[in-house]
Amino acid sequence: MLSGLFYWCLGKTGRVVAIVTIEFIEMQGNYLAAEFLLVDTDPKVSEFLAAYLSERGHPCNASPEADKALNWLGQNRCEVVVVDLKSQNGTATTLIASVRAIDSRLPIVVFTEKGCNEVQVRAAMRAGASGYVSKNLPTEQLYCVLARVLATARYNARRVRLQRELLGAA
Repeated sequence: MLSGLFYWCLGKTGRVVAIVTIEFIEMQGNYLAAEFLLVDTDPKVSEFLAAYLSERGHPCNASPEADKALNWLGQNRCEVVVVDLKSQNGTATTLIASVRAIDSRLPIVVFTEKGCNEVQVRAAMRAGASGYVSKNLPTEQLYCVLARVLATARYNARRVRLQRELLGAA
């Protein structure tokens, strides 16, 4: 189903500007809920985020250690990996690179805290993280960021699948 929202606004030059927001809504029965893999050594954070995402229909697997997370990922599938940058004691970039080796298209979101080291964030991005988000955001904003990452990943996967189908048909 496709839904849209149209509204008009007056620009600075006095011209009317049309702003269009289009939202693709998948039918609940047509796709499985996205599963998240959370890698954070703080059990309170993992438990809270897992419960929050589960309430919204997203099953979660939380792992306090990078090795356990990689073992799980080698045997299971998920749609988004969330890695705490500080809790991995400098191994977050190694974890991200290892996840990239398992699945090069899997979105990886890095959790940062207030006052995090910018060098570490850049290293995580170079290692293959899709983006980063502050743990200090209100929960609803954090969910919006994760939902956007998920929507982008699903869109890209669908685009690649359709391109393959078209090339196979040609």
